Amino acid sequence: MQDKKSEISNNAASQRPRRRRRAPSTASDPAHLQFSRRLRVLRRQRGWSLEDLAAASAVSRSMLSEIERGNANPTLAVACRIAAAFGLSVGQLVDGGAASPIEVVRAGDPAHLYRSDEQCRIRTLSPLHLEKQVEFYEVTLRPEGALRSAPHYAGTREFLTVVRGKVGVESGEHRAELAAGDSAHYRADLPHAIVNLAAEEAVVFLVVSYPGGTA
Repeated sequence: MQDKKSEISNNAASQRPRRRRRAPSTASDPAHLQFSRRLRVLRRQRGWSLEDLAAASAVSRSMLSEIERGNANPTLAVACRIAAAFGLSVGQLVDGGAASPIEVVRAGDPAHLYRSDEQCRIRTLSPLHLEKQVEFYEVTLRPEGALRSAPHYAGTREFLTVVRGKVGVESGEHRAELAAGDSAHYRADLPHAIVNLAAEEAVVFLVVSYPGGTA
């Protein structure tokens, strides 16, 4: 009788559903989080949607969304395709300079080229890997080119210094002309523009200051 009870007990134990082991979380992996943050910021800096990045990288939109939210850890092959879409190596994409108190933006870093067309060329000089309230740009205006912008968030201001050339600044209905060495600050929650008034390139440094953490 005892042997039969033992056999029944052993059979019951063997038939109990085994508890599945929970997959290890990637949330505490600093490298994974750094990749996710930098990917999100780089994509936004380029003005790309997830669909745009999916087309450029041959990685599905759903996978990119999971990676950006920190829910998926990309394989090396996927990371390489994503980095290549930005013209970077995986190391360049991941390296946000967090290991050093000094972060350098190199002149030839393609990740910092925000825009380049017949009107202007814009380089982002502020850190790409940080969510920030302040953005810093170098703007090169083509001869008689212009950078025209729709209103930003209420309370946004822009600060500008002319390095070379002669430019006009517009904010709503107001206008001002600036030469090399001049600076101005103005409301950027109105339609605004920086216009090259000469037949040669103009270079300005531009700081955009957002209210509260809306950048």
